Amino acid sequence: MLCLCTAAWSASLRDLTNADASAGLRQALEQGANQAVSSLGKKDGFLLNKDVRIPLPPRLAKAEKVMRMVGMGAQADDLVLTMNRAAEAAVPEAKPLLLNAVKTMSVDDAKKILTGGDDSVTQFFKAKTSDPLMLKFMPIVQKYTANAELAKKYNKLAGKGFELGLIKAEDADIDSYVARTALDGVYKIIGQEEKAIRANPAQALGGLAKKVFGALGR
Repeated sequence: MLCLCTAAWSASLRDLTNADASAGLRQALEQGANQAVSSLGKKDGFLLNKDVRIPLPPRLAKAEKVMRMVGMGAQADDLVLTMNRAAEAAVPEAKPLLLNAVKTMSVDDAKKILTGGDDSVTQFFKAKTSDPLMLKFMPIVQKYTANAELAKKYNKLAGKGFELGLIKAEDADIDSYVARTALDGVYKIIGQEEKAIRANPAQALGGLAKKVFGALGR
């Protein structure tokens, strides 16, 4: 059982039993993880969400205006579409790792989350899942991008940008860029869910989560 009732915590939080506090926290963590995966791991989950939509890589984005002027707008749009589809395909792999992080949450993790700032849940998931999720995402992204010939499309577009002196030759690791940006999107959605629950505990789906975050707000 998590020993959550320490003297450093608020009186309202100490009024909860250890079991209720730990169960409520897990409910909130699971809610954030499920929301991120369900909203992003589907068609247009990334593409139509302006908060997480994957744009052209930074250096290529700087060259986009010029490329559109020389008739390469369609290629840029196709590249963006393919990158976002690859991210959407990879995200469902995040769910088992995110939920396992919740199940294995330590006493110290719980204390940091419940007494931390508005992004403590997000930071928890980043610390526990960032490296293993990149390992999960990369082969899926690589398979998807290979089937869609993304690297070929990117290299063609990047090559034109290089000819125009707008990007560097080494900016061609498109698979890593997609996987890393997709992961950032997952954490961003978790963060949005966390802030919403902290601001209005009634938005928590679980009764104990409402109780825990309600206590934190008093």
